[in-house]
Amino acid sequence: MKWALWALGIIVALIATVLLIGSLLPKQHSATRAARFHQSPDAIWSAITDYSKFPEWRKSVTRVEALPSANGNPSWREFDKYDHSLPFEIDESKPPQRLVTRIADPNLPFGGTWTYELTPQANGGTVLRITENGEIRNIFFRFVSRFLMGYTKTMEDYLNALGQKFGEKTTVEN
Repeated sequence: MKWALWALGIIVALIATVLLIGSLLPKQHSATRAARFHQSPDAIWSAITDYSKFPEWRKSVTRVEALPSANGNPSWREFDKYDHSLPFEIDESKPPQRLVTRIADPNLPFGGTWTYELTPQANGGTVLRITENGEIRNIFFRFVSRFLMGYTKTMEDYLNALGQKFGEKTTVEN
């Protein structure tokens, strides 16, 4: 019985520590990752804006559902293998140079934008730079995002999946 109380006390202390640290972390963050592709800006643009085909090259997306347009811009919902979903909308679109997408549900424990910047290269390729300006409202998720997942993992996975779509080995850069 005494050991059970000690174990319970340790678990409560760990949870309290995680929540305290999470509450001290900033709610907003910004992170950037980039990769070089042998594809033209038009080819990259086509891939990153053809939402219906995301499940073909993004392992984390099992299906996509079109949603009514938001402010005249496309919006959609992405589903993962657990049938969890995230709604997205476009805030800005300047083909094939700049795209800004936003998580379209302010009631989620996290949110923010991804800004995609496509820079043509002299060799006909493209540098795609993604900047995440995120907000993590839940203090537990703040701790997990900062110390367990990292702010850049999703962007790195996305860039690597895009490279695989084109049959390229991707090197992710800061």
